Amino acid sequence: MLCFSLPAMAQTELDAGGLTFKDFGIADGGASYNRVESTFGNNAANPTPAKLLGIDNPDGLARVRFDSIRVEAALPLGWQATEDWERGVGYSADHRYRAIFWRVDFAFEGVRDAEHYAATKAGSITARRPGIKAQARKLKDGSFLIIYENVPPAQGDGERRTVFDLLMNKAGNGKEGVLLTLGLPATDQERGLKLLALLKSKVKVDW
Repeated sequence: MLCFSLPAMAQTELDAGGLTFKDFGIADGGASYNRVESTFGNNAANPTPAKLLGIDNPDGLARVRFDSIRVEAALPLGWQATEDWERGVGYSADHRYRAIFWRVDFAFEGVRDAEHYAATKAGSITARRPGIKAQARKLKDGSFLIIYENVPPAQGDGERRTVFDLLMNKAGNGKEGVLLTLGLPATDQERGLKLLALLKSKVKVDW
């Protein structure tokens, strides 16, 4: 069983706290999704734009599909979205907020199930990087949330980071899951948790 605590997350489910996608984006009518200005977060030399399914101006979001991992997601307007063969990437215009969607095969990763994966990953990262603190818990719907604090900044970042891992799996399917990783400035941790709730509420997975 997971043995971490979450003092900043007393609730057992994510809550956007009244915020919407509009609070995290730019009202550009979806123009940002028609261009790819950076290879940020993508190993491919020529990143592939994610498939744009639609723009919802009233709600301030774009619906995109990452074909490589068979996942549909909603991202704030003003962001960009690309994919490669193993993941989908969404990021804000200033790159301060970065979301990565992954497919996870538990057998391939050498773990029993979603809970074992969450505990193993948190333990591995904190062992390799002693300065990072990991807090994890199982949410009400059966998904697992890990919060990594005191994460060193990557190139171009202005401060230390907080990273959220949200591991979702299909009920009754212990073989695979989808991992949503959201990284942001540490000073935006509480705000970022609300964005994570918004992102989670719109994810659709072809299991």
